[in-house]
Amino acid sequence: QVQLVESGGGLVQAGGSLRLSCAASGLIFRDYAMGWFRQAPGKEREFVATITWNGGTSYYADAVKGRFTISRDNANYLLYLQMNSLKPEDTAVYYCATRGIGLGPGTGTNDYTYWGQGTQVTVSS
Repeated sequence: QVQLVESGGGLVQAGGSLRLSCAASGLIFRDYAMGWFRQAPGKEREFVATITWNGGTSYYADAVKGRFTISRDNANYLLYLQMNSLKPEDTAVYYCATRGIGLGPGTGTNDYTYWGQGTQVTVSS
């Protein structure tokens, strides 16, 4: 079965950096566009970034544009989110997710089929 496992979360001071990873299994990774979402306490899950199957195109939420970078390693079935200049408002559980096979990138939670369990990112002020 498809499994997505996020890692790399933690506690960081404002202005710091973290790199999240998402390890995929149970699917042909290069067949899927991927995305990162986040959910803060009391808020709905929101789009962060998405990337095409080959990493050629990516899109970002306005809140993270210029600070976060999504990338992927198809040979090793890994998705990444490099997060720089972190702010307290970036505090959330971060999730990786797959689009349906052969589909392009998407920004809505309903656009995605499989989800990981999430990793907590906490940014202190």
